[in-house]
Amino acid sequence: MSQRTSNITIERKQSHVDLCLHGDITFNRKTTGFERFEFEHNALPEISFSDIDLSTTFLGRKIGAPLMISSMTGGYSEAATLNQHLAEAAEQFNIPLGVGSMRQALENSSYRESFTVVRKYAPSVQIFANIGAPEIAKGLSETEITIMLELLEADGLIVHLNAAQELFQPEGNTDFRHVLEKLSTITAKIPVPVIVKEVGSGISASVARQLIEAGAKVIDVAGAGGTSWQKVEEIRYTREFGQENRFSLSALEELLNWGIPTAQCLLDINALKREYPEFSTIEIIASGGIECGIDIAKSLALGAQLAASAKYILKALHEGILVESIQTWLNDLRATMFLTGAANTAQLRTKRVICKP
Repeated sequence: MSQRTSNITIERKQSHVDLCLHGDITFNRKTTGFERFEFEHNALPEISFSDIDLSTTFLGRKIGAPLMISSMTGGYSEAATLNQHLAEAAEQFNIPLGVGSMRQALENSSYRESFTVVRKYAPSVQIFANIGAPEIAKGLSETEITIMLELLEADGLIVHLNAAQELFQPEGNTDFRHVLEKLSTITAKIPVPVIVKEVGSGISASVARQLIEAGAKVIDVAGAGGTSWQKVEEIRYTREFGQENRFSLSALEELLNWGIPTAQCLLDINALKREYPEFSTIEIIASGGIECGIDIAKSLALGAQLAASAKYILKALHEGILVESIQTWLNDLRATMFLTGAANTAQLRTKRVICKP
């Protein structure tokens, strides 16, 4: 990879972090859908608040709480510090951690430390490597896959689907041909499970079925209602090229708010699992606009194994309150469990949620 290309990639990653921290990048005409639901209150919980157990399992491993620190960054010098702090928090709470896209680590060995630092500071938790659909479509060699997994001593590989983001990205790759075919090849070869996630536009039941049949073990819905990566890239595009009329104004408004709300993804994919018993072992991650412990609780009640967050975790890290923020979310979750009479996360998944009129 040329030095110029490398610099562009680094600048893009730094810009993404800056915009997530300071930019107006949320959906303005769409929500996650969680506000449509509320738990049925249990006036007789018959449990002790202090005995509530937040632990659960994910891909066969016990974890401290149904929360994952979602894929964020890597591949430039400052990312090493960010990833160190995220790894320390993951280790402290015994929760899984996904790194950002590792394409840069494959193209340039100079910044691999920004990824290897994760396992150094999170020696005992589940850590997941990450690569994008366009790289899958082009075909990854066994050597490249091995590099990603060995850099992290990874427990699995995340493949992210980001068609809408690539569409808006100034240097985006919009060739998504053969993704499913190449994904099937990878899932059949690698020794760890594959998680397939969106990045903020959601995964439908029909696409989830294709991914499961291709060998994916986990679907991370990453639905609409949180960060709009279309907006992130549109801001970057405008900065670089000015106000070019790529799309009509009416279409642009629709495209910037494109996607399936997170709650709807959970409902649809959970219904798919009920319809096809052979999919019953597939696990679902709820991400896309998760911003408190009640969202985590609703995610579990709507069919998720756990919830994941990136932007709010990143902001908490930037403000120096990462550990405190995670603890607050877990307090939210514990309070919700107490008021529904759920002594553990398995019981929480059975509690009734009411769809508001």
